[in-house]
Amino acid sequence: MTETTEKIVESYFRFCRDCATMTNIKCSGQHEIDLLAIDLKEGVRYHVESSVHITPGFSRLTSKPFDPQLLKDRVKGPGMRRTLGFFDQVKFGAPDVRSKLAEYGFTAGSYRKVIVTWDCDHDVRAAAEKADIEIIEFPALLEQLKKSIGDREAYIMDDTIRALQLFAIAEKKENQK
Repeated sequence: MTETTEKIVESYFRFCRDCATMTNIKCSGQHEIDLLAIDLKEGVRYHVESSVHITPGFSRLTSKPFDPQLLKDRVKGPGMRRTLGFFDQVKFGAPDVRSKLAEYGFTAGSYRKVIVTWDCDHDVRAAAEKADIEIIEFPALLEQLKKSIGDREAYIMDDTIRALQLFAIAEKKENQK
């Protein structure tokens, strides 16, 4: 089952980046790939991991050092999951993840890695760029998606995205008064 934020992220790639998508891909270990997306016009491939939290202590992605041993710690583990290193080493770099990606033709250097987060510390973007990872902040993604689907008159079957579409159209109508 896909959580709401992951559905919104998938819709962003479909409606804003014109991608075909595949979600919740199970790997041989205990890992899962949130989203694979392929821009069918340009051939650009994306491995997307979504971690959107609004709780103040866990909303920001950080560049603090990642220690895999601390993932098992009840107190320190959640903070480790909010580090760029966690995504780089675990979500993108675990052997079972790389193996599953290869099954779909996502070989090293042939795709882009993307993290969707609520927000991030000021130094994360530079560190992510060095690691060849794109950071997308969820509020900006939501705004782009809202503009894209709010301009469409076609009925969207997905309940979550339909609700966003109706919100965008209502907001546009309200602003025209």
